[in-house]
Amino acid sequence: MESLFHTQTLLIIAAGAIATYLTRVGGYVFITRMKRIPPRAEAALNAVPAAVLTTLVAPAAITGGWDVSLTMAIAFLVGLRLSLLPMLAVCWIVVMVIRHLIV
Repeated sequence: MESLFHTQTLLIIAAGAIATYLTRVGGYVFITRMKRIPPRAEAALNAVPAAVLTTLVAPAAITGGWDVSLTMAIAFLVGLRLSLLPMLAVCWIVVMVIRHLIV
């Protein structure tokens, strides 16, 4: 029987944990040492939420099937007019109708 923990797996997990910790602490130290944030750094920090959202939504839109892609497009359009909770309710209804009646 193989061992429960492989050395290579543990090293990869440890390296990922160290890299995550260093980037978080490094960002905090970087920002706190500045007297003011340069405009380019501020613009980069403002772009982070959109980049994270894109990395979460794009794979699902591409590999999730046409029902998921259609629901995401509807969510985008509804999100332009309504707040988060009504948008969630509308899109939940849309995806349930699509999956129940069509798929």
